[in-house]
Amino acid sequence: MKLNKFAFLRRGVVSALAVALGLTFIPSAFAGTTATQTVTYEVQAINEIGVSGNPGALIVNAATAGSAPDAVTDTSTTWAVTTNESTKKITAAINTAMPSGLTLTVNLGAPTGATSAGAVTLGTSAADVVTSISTLNESSLGVTYQLSATSAAGVVASANKTVTFTIADSI
Repeated sequence: MKLNKFAFLRRGVVSALAVALGLTFIPSAFAGTTATQTVTYEVQAINEIGVSGNPGALIVNAATAGSAPDAVTDTSTTWAVTTNESTKKITAAINTAMPSGLTLTVNLGAPTGATSAGAVTLGTSAADVVTSISTLNESSLGVTYQLSATSAAGVVASANKTVTFTIADSI
């Protein structure tokens, strides 16, 4: 009987020791061969337009006798667009009106699937220059500026215009 009491006591000590050790390893008791997490995601509207720099100076300085002054063009810049939305367009406007007798136009090359309006006369109100833009990203698209003058414009000192291109919803 003494042996049984000793065995019982030994089992009790071993059980108590196991419980004590087990409590210190509870986090690993809940670890398994897999774990899960919930990932929240979202893609927001992206509408970006950029230009490569400023065009060269447009200087009207020649004409054929008996004709209006020769228009001058610049094709040294490009534009780029990224949108993940559909039915977008690009508009263009200048900050102040052109002097009398001068006309400044811009022609933006159209990205895939879009439509260029061709040479658009720039004014202070936004005008559509590219339409039907949908979910794309393209770069190195051509920009052509043209300045034309009538003889009545006279001599016009060097000046600057800021052209603002805007990506907007098509209506």
